Amino acid sequence: MTTTVQPPVAAGTSSSAAAGGRGPGPRRDRAITIAAARPWLLLTPALIVLAVLLLWPLIRVVLFSFQEYGLRQIVSGETNFTGLDNYIEALSNPQLWSVVLPNTVIFAVASVVCTVVLGTLVAILMTNLGVFWRTVVGSAIMVAWAMPAVTGTYVWVWIFDADNGIVNQLLMGAGLMDEPFNWFTNRWTFYLIVLINVVHHGFPFVAITVMAGLLGVSKEMLEAAALDGAGAVRRFFQIIFPSLKQVFSVVIILSTIWDFKVFGQVYLMPGGSGTNRSVLNLGVWSYVESFGQNRYGFGSAIAVLLTLVLLVITIIYIRVLMKEDEL
Repeated sequence: MTTTVQPPVAAGTSSSAAAGGRGPGPRRDRAITIAAARPWLLLTPALIVLAVLLLWPLIRVVLFSFQEYGLRQIVSGETNFTGLDNYIEALSNPQLWSVVLPNTVIFAVASVVCTVVLGTLVAILMTNLGVFWRTVVGSAIMVAWAMPAVTGTYVWVWIFDADNGIVNQLLMGAGLMDEPFNWFTNRWTFYLIVLINVVHHGFPFVAITVMAGLLGVSKEMLEAAALDGAGAVRRFFQIIFPSLKQVFSVVIILSTIWDFKVFGQVYLMPGGSGTNRSVLNLGVWSYVESFGQNRYGFGSAIAVLLTLVLLVITIIYIRVLMKEDEL
């Protein structure tokens, strides 16, 4: 029987180092540190650009919101910090609670619901079409999505124009109206046109996103449910919606953010630039106070409040979804 004699291990040398010479040491620790830092090093240029373009302007807006900042401060370069005065003035303004906030919240809720529902219906329609007609419908709705918001707004203004608008002409021709109606002076009809404009521009994103998710839903499961007698509505809420919960979360959160801070579709409408105070929302009110009244500090405070509202809504919605996933 042959006995193998192991060579003695030198004093101060670990067993792992003696086995292969690859034990923990300064060189190995340095390699691990470099490997962990490499992704951040690669992201550094993009993070710097984002910080310059997004983070720094946001910080400046927050700083302005604590100041009385107008034309004199712009010219002189002086700073006049007033603490929370701008926020107190905004929150104590009756117009915020009676006009601006209801316009913003009610419109955003209605717009998100209509956009998601219409986009989902169009997505279901497209999944049931052949390749040719799916391409035709997809191309048609992408035209609406590609249209700039400014162009789309002016098109809808022309359609509802009080003098030469198609809607007034059709209603008078059908005998439903005796004289032209100005759709832009009334608060509710004004936002009805804005709602049509925003939904028309936003539903293609929801349709394409939801359709991409629908193509991944198990057809065997849907066919089995249909054979068991489940109708289309039941199949949607018991099979499709749970399978696409993350997809709907994304489109709802993005639609909420976009519709809460809608600006151009309101500002470019007749009376939406501030002449009709009953149709102001948070975005337009901030712009009017900043550039119309030269109260940049007060306008910045309104913009910060709008950002905080969006953050609260997004955080609450994400927490609800996470709790549902845990269950």
